[in-house]
Amino acid sequence: MNTIQADVENISQIPIMPSLLEVICRTTGMGFAAVARVTEDKWVACSVRDEILFGIKPGGDLKLETTICNEIRQSHKTVVIDDVKKDAIYCDHATPALYGFQSYISVPIFRKDGSFFGTLCAIDPKPHKLNTAEIRGMFTLFVDLIAFHLQAIEKISDAEYNLREEQVTAGLREQFVAILGHDLRNPLSAISFSSDMLLELPLDKEASSLVGIIKKSTGRMARLIKNTLDFARSRLGGGIVLNRTSDEPLQEILEHVISEHQAIRPDAKIISSFELNEPVYCDGNRIADLLSNLLGNALSHGNAADPVFVDVGTENGDFILSVTNTADQIPEQLIPRLFEPFARGQLKKGQDGLGLGLYIASEIAHAHDGKIQVISNEKETCFTFKMPANLNELNN
Repeated sequence: MNTIQADVENISQIPIMPSLLEVICRTTGMGFAAVARVTEDKWVACSVRDEILFGIKPGGDLKLETTICNEIRQSHKTVVIDDVKKDAIYCDHATPALYGFQSYISVPIFRKDGSFFGTLCAIDPKPHKLNTAEIRGMFTLFVDLIAFHLQAIEKISDAEYNLREEQVTAGLREQFVAILGHDLRNPLSAISFSSDMLLELPLDKEASSLVGIIKKSTGRMARLIKNTLDFARSRLGGGIVLNRTSDEPLQEILEHVISEHQAIRPDAKIISSFELNEPVYCDGNRIADLLSNLLGNALSHGNAADPVFVDVGTENGDFILSVTNTADQIPEQLIPRLFEPFARGQLKKGQDGLGLGLYIASEIAHAHDGKIQVISNEKETCFTFKMPANLNELNN
């Protein structure tokens, strides 16, 4: 809702306002011209040119009931008085006598949505010929210009306000996510450690099964927390931070990721192949996170009866990692949204996860100067990550 003060400030921001009021005074001979904000209970000057020492400045007000502008607010009609003494309607009106003017013109200003804003008015203690097509046309043009500029300024103000609110909300939300994720890690580590200790005890089959479920659940929760923290870091810290080298045992690291997922999903069949014929300049742990998210996505959304294929290798100076599974074809119009935060949850109800896995994977790919591409058809869906294998050498 617009306030009077905001309206006064908005009118003051219209760059042509001083020139416009000067043109009115010069053209009509009037000594006072103003834009007034007129409401059901207030008359407030927004912009003023005062050559007759009327005494009103921007932000100043008059008692609404004493103004003709109040009548214009109700009638939405222009009022023009060349000479009060000769005017059949206003010769006995209290307002001219109260404010000491003989000539008067006031034209209503409407916002572009049709709502009444106020008036563009002018007064002078002497009679002036105002009721002409030229003067009326000039005032009509000027109120249209004021309405146009007012709408533009209000749109900018609203957009800036909404942007500030969104930025504050987003910042608080992402800080909350980061703090929450960080604080969850300690109790989760305790649960995981306790489940490891319990598995070393001589438990019966049912108890072992229950502890195994706890262990798998903590692993899944740990991945969710890690994705949450990575999401917060990428949004708050400007992106995924890497520690790249060319001598990490990349195959061993990625095979460990596959083993972890196989342990969590012993019913799933994961078939992997590695052909790393040259060193890869990368952050091995982050590539492991990327694979973990792609593989987790395949296991969650693929057909459980069919295997998931993980192919890792180097070719023509590129490092290529792909994860392929059989599943329903992803609609083409949804593919661009797959890598947006929380998008997975929007695509299909009833599936686990926060929808951050593919987003984090794409951020890791981007940080490595690479890209993830998706091909989905009736037979299978394949996510392929490709990046330069030796980018540091190319840059050197």
